[in-house]
Amino acid sequence: MPFLADDAATARLGAALADALRPGDLVVLEGDLGAGKTALARAIIRTLMGDERMDVPSPSFALVQPYEGQGISVLHADLYRLADASEVGELGLFDNPRAIVLVEWAERAPDLEAEAGLRVTLSVQQGGQGRQAEIVFRDGRPFSFS
Repeated sequence: MPFLADDAATARLGAALADALRPGDLVVLEGDLGAGKTALARAIIRTLMGDERMDVPSPSFALVQPYEGQGISVLHADLYRLADASEVGELGLFDNPRAIVLVEWAERAPDLEAEAGLRVTLSVQQGGQGRQAEIVFRDGRPFSFS
């Protein structure tokens, strides 16, 4: 379980995860409020789009932010504001079967959460210094990060 001492370490993990992702992957990012889910998603998206300085806003209000570039489609979703899991179908997350889909607060839609090929769980350490990251590829895909 990698320890991420700061935002730079979180960005390095995001870049490493981006390199391991494949078209059609569904990724759930779990953790309490402020655990770093959006920071990690931002790093993944910037790496996939090939633009370290790309503006990647939180999808908290839009619910879904789409990105296209480098021949890749990415959807970044935040389900925190969903009233009911049935609303997930209206978001268009699976309209493009080759899109990489990153989902924060997937526990709001348990069926979606169960389908994820990658689960990243972030937890803030006591005292607020750094985070732990638990990374599970359900297909047994090799992944290492140091």
